[in-house]
Order: sequence, then structure tokens, then C-alpha cells
Amino acid sequence: MSERVDRARLHRRVRVSLIIGQAMAGVGMGGTLSAGSLLIAHVTGSDAWAGMAATLTTLGAAAAALPLAALARRHGRAPALTTGGVVAAAGAALGVLAAVLGSVAPLFIAMVLIGVGTAVNLQSRFAATDLSDPRSRARDLAIVVWATTVGAVLGPNLIDPADRFGQGIGLPPLAGPFLVTLLAQLLAAVVYVIGIRPDPLRFAARAAAAAGPAAAGSPPDRNGVTTGIVALAASHATMVSVMSMTPVHIQELGGGLVVIGFTISLHVAGMYGLSPVFGILADRVGRERAILVGQGLLLLSLVCVGAGARSEALVMLGLVLLGLGWSASTVAAAALVSESAAPERRTSVQGRSDLIMSASGAVGGALAGVAVATLGYAALAFIALALVFAVLATVGFRAGRGRREQPLAGAAAAELIPLDPDVIREELP
Repeated sequence: MSERVDRARLHRRVRVSLIIGQAMAGVGMGGTLSAGSLLIAHVTGSDAWAGMAATLTTLGAAAAALPLAALARRHGRAPALTTGGVVAAAGAALGVLAAVLGSVAPLFIAMVLIGVGTAVNLQSRFAATDLSDPRSRARDLAIVVWATTVGAVLGPNLIDPADRFGQGIGLPPLAGPFLVTLLAQLLAAVVYVIGIRPDPLRFAARAAAAAGPAAAGSPPDRNGVTTGIVALAASHATMVSVMSMTPVHIQELGGGLVVIGFTISLHVAGMYGLSPVFGILADRVGRERAILVGQGLLLLSLVCVGAGARSEALVMLGLVLLGLGWSASTVAAAALVSESAAPERRTSVQGRSDLIMSASGAVGGALAGVAVATLGYAALAFIALALVFAVLATVGFRAGRGRREQPLAGAAAAELIPLDPDVIREELP
């Protein structure tokens, strides 16, 4: 078997494992955010606290980003992803206990731990690019993002049946969805342990070492890293701030759990369903242009939600556009960050970008509750427009400096160098 075929075989195996793991984990994460938002509002007795569900999960993702990246750098992707899944499962177990006790403190801690699962999702998309051809890096990244669709769309629609199941076995309302998260995260962790072998990150590092000085290429693109991180952070903050307050807003409009679950499912379908399309777009027209497409969709979403806040139909449409805009922006921006970083620092830069992205979402979720409580849901959408304009300005500044995208330039071109057969024989079983 040739060097390239061996590499392709490993790449396919890792990608399938990531897809299965993402689908399983998505089942839990999709429903827990909505259920957590409603449970926090119930336990605290105030809708102003509802946004803390998204805030705490994103804080958990932010706190785990660098440790998981460091774990991946030292021991490989599989140990990092598995550890994150187990921590998220422990958070789900604590969430069930918090619902039983009706206590705020353990519920907040549970949401933080569950947020580690989001950090796993973010790292998984980078894991998909460890062995990618630079010409299809965004597509490979997007395929793993897309896998979350299966679980994340199903998850919110399981809120009602999971809640009824939980109450049927003696648990209090809204505890059932946390049971689904517990099981899903544990199954995902098992898939990572079994399927991601040999480890793609360590394999790629050994291949790069075997390639030698010829793989050095041109210097990393620091401006590309900055542009990508700004787009990731602002797009995620926009999405989290509006999405986190939508369940409570729909409830105020008279919608029940079924309507809330359906709306969030449509939103999540927008986030993940067309991600491969946006990945192909980013590979063909360039990362910056794809980011601009995403920002245009986010702008349309915020206008739709702001102008039609009293209509369930318009809120649903706005949430779909919100998901699509997030998808186009983050797929292209993540690919830009990954390929712009120096190879020896790529994992660290990926972890830092995940940290900033998650922290921005946490701030957005926290401020969203305050904004809705004082100014209303529609005002929140219009305020979030500032984040869209910030990304447009950043991309415009990059273009103004005369940046020309060269997908195969620099360190990325090194990945096309054939691998040393000795490295392949040693790493593959």
C-alpha cells in the first residue's frame, strides 16, 4: 500500500469516528441548553437568569479549551476528546441531582461541566484537519461539524419525551433531558477511545518531522489568525446571545416545550446542516469571502428577529438564518486560523481560538439576559448588529492590506509532501 493510500485510510477512519462521536454528543447538547435555560429560570424564579445556561456552558467550554489542547499536544487527540466527554457526562449527572434538590449552585456547576462537551466539539473539527489536504481542509472540517446535525436537531425534540420519561421514573420536571446527555456523552467517549487509533495529531507530527526542512514553507500569517479569531468570537457571541434568550421569549409568547424544541431544532439544523456546503465554498472562493457570506446571513437574521419579535414564525425564521450565518462564518474562520498558524504552534493556537470563542459566547449569553430584562428581546437583536459590523471591519482591514489568499502557500504546502514509509509503517497497525 502506498504512503498516500495509508494516510488516506487513517484519515477516513478518524473522520468516521469523529462523525459518530459528534452525532452522539449532539443529542445531549442540543436538548440540555434549552432544558437548562428553563430549569434555571424555574429554580431562580427569574427569567433574567435564563441566559446563564448558555453563559455557564460557554464558560465551561472556554475553561476547557487550553487544557484539552495541551492534553492533545502531549498525548494526542483521542485522550483529549475522551476526557472532555467524561467530564461532560459527570456534569449531566450533577444536573439531574440539581433538579432533584432544586438547588441553584449545583445546577450552575453542572452547566459549566456540560460545557466541556462543547470544547470537545470544537476540538473535533480541528482534529478532522490534522491529515487534510490543504485544498479540502475547510470541507473536512465542515463534514465533522455537520455530523452534529443528527444529534443536535434530534436533541431539542427529545426535551418533551425525555422530560415525561424522567417524571415517569420519579424525577422532577426538566431532569429527564440531563439523563439523555449523560448517556450520549459516555457513548461518544467510548467511540473516541476505540476509533481514533493511531492518533492523527501524533501521526501528522511524525510525518512533518520525517519531511524535514523542505516542509518549512513561508512564515505563518498572523493577520490571518487574528481575522479568524475575531470572526469566530463575534459570530459565536451573536449566536449565543440571541439563541439563549429565545426559549424564554417563545414561552412568553405562549409557546410550550414542543414549540420551543422545534424552534431550537430548526436553529441547530441551520448551524450544522449546510456546513459542508459552506466548507466547499470556503475552499473555492476563499476564507474571507465565506466569512462575509456568513455575516450577511447574521445581519438578515438579527433584522428579522428584531422586527418580528412578536411573531413566532418570524422568530423561527430568524433563528434559522442565525444558525446559517454562524455556520458559514465559523467554518471559514476556523479553517483560516488552522492554516495560518505555524505548524509547531497550531494546536496551541487552535486552543486559544476556542478559548476566545467560548469566552465571547459566555459574555454574550450573560449580557443577553440583562438586555432582555431591561430593553426587551427585539432590542437584543439590534444591539448584536454591532458584532456583525466589527467582523466586517476586520475582514475589510485585512483586504485593505492587500492580502491575497494562497491556500497552498507556507506551512500548508508541506502537507502535500509524501510521507516517509518508515513513519507510516511504525504508526499504522
